[in-house]
Amino acid sequence: MIDVTVENFEAEVVAASMTTPVLVDFWAPWCGPCKTLGPVLEKLEVAYAGRFTLAKIDSDQQQQLAAMFGIRSIPTCVLMMNGQPVDGFTGALPEGQLRAFLDKHLPSAEELQAEEQEEQAQEALAGGDTAGALEALQQAVLTDPANEEARFDYVKLLLQQGREDDAKVAFAPVIAKAEGSRRLGALKAWMDALDFVTAGAYGAGAGAEFDAKIAANKRDFEARYGRARWLMAQQRWTDAMDELLEILMRDKGWNEEAARKTYIAILELIEPPRVKVAEGQIPPEDPVLASYRRRLSSVVLS
Repeated sequence: MIDVTVENFEAEVVAASMTTPVLVDFWAPWCGPCKTLGPVLEKLEVAYAGRFTLAKIDSDQQQQLAAMFGIRSIPTCVLMMNGQPVDGFTGALPEGQLRAFLDKHLPSAEELQAEEQEEQAQEALAGGDTAGALEALQQAVLTDPANEEARFDYVKLLLQQGREDDAKVAFAPVIAKAEGSRRLGALKAWMDALDFVTAGAYGAGAGAEFDAKIAANKRDFEARYGRARWLMAQQRWTDAMDELLEILMRDKGWNEEAARKTYIAILELIEPPRVKVAEGQIPPEDPVLASYRRRLSSVVLS
């Protein structure tokens, strides 16, 4: 619980709510219902174990803040998320209704645990501990199966390690969502490329076969697209995008824009994890990623 004043409001409520929801309780010492509600809110803050922060504002002492929120009666509670008020209520609600209100907006304990495991995985990867990262991501997916970010990172890392069968098992529960999700669609494009290479028995010498077909006909887009997918299967991402650009420069709409869609999928696959920066700063963009995004824009818009 935090006592909020004009001086610390920006830090303890607005900025803090960017990472953890903040429930602001407007009260006053003379208010009977406030004395009933306050202890229940404090009890719930402990019970919810970090899922929200309780901030209390004495509306008599902090009239400027009360006026800013348009408080007309107390107790009034306002839930802040991402720096903005999202919901609220007036009066001393019973504990059951308070829980229902909170549960409607707050991330579940499973979601928070999965997010923590996702962070642990990224730290492990940064330290070169691939096995530790895989274990943390697997636990994140098991903890919160709906966490698309954790599943994306888990399947991607399995594919990077050549564990295609394990990746397909992990991807199966969300495969139906791939068409409507850019990130899941990118994983499917990668797995489709791997299946293409396996089905066609394209080994190490397949590059020469594709090159011969392209040399004979620079508009042999099937050969170019096949070569791009063969390169994808080897995780030669920039080489694959270079081949796809050759198609796009000649026929942007070929095969229902297959080259553009695959190119975008690769951009999604090679995007590095976001670097944490101070508030207000823009994280640096990977130079290779930025370059290939510009090249795509230049070709598509030309």
